[in-house]
Amino acid sequence: MKLHELRPAEGSRKAPKRVGRGTGSGLGRNAGKGEKGQKSRSGGGVRLGFEGGQMPLYRRLPKRGFTNIFAKKFVAINIDRLNMFENGTVVTPELLMEKGVIGKVYDGVKILGNGDLEKNLTVKAAKFSKAAAEKIEAAGGKVEVI
Repeated sequence: MKLHELRPAEGSRKAPKRVGRGTGSGLGRNAGKGEKGQKSRSGGGVRLGFEGGQMPLYRRLPKRGFTNIFAKKFVAINIDRLNMFENGTVVTPELLMEKGVIGKVYDGVKILGNGDLEKNLTVKAAKFSKAAAEKIEAAGGKVEVI
């Protein structure tokens, strides 16, 4: 098989409906839009969220709180995830990304204290919970805020 011989499988590609192309097509005359009314007109229809003049849902519901546009987004991981590294390893956000522990680093990594740590590691992160810092130091490791 060559590149110029490639074809879609038989029946996998369906021709689109050609509306408004004569009565013989089955979708002529009104082109599937029915008779009269706002939705049958050119450019007709109502805007998103419009409920015929009734107060729309997004205006009926109460609004609460706000979104802080200056909030920092940290990726949180628990301390037990660090047991995969060897003793004496310097754990950085780059190393965590490389090993697939975390995906994208936004404003930094925060280490949380859920679980137990059996290795002595030097952990570099933007933030540490109090419990996580205590557990890292109890295991013989070091905590460095970057």
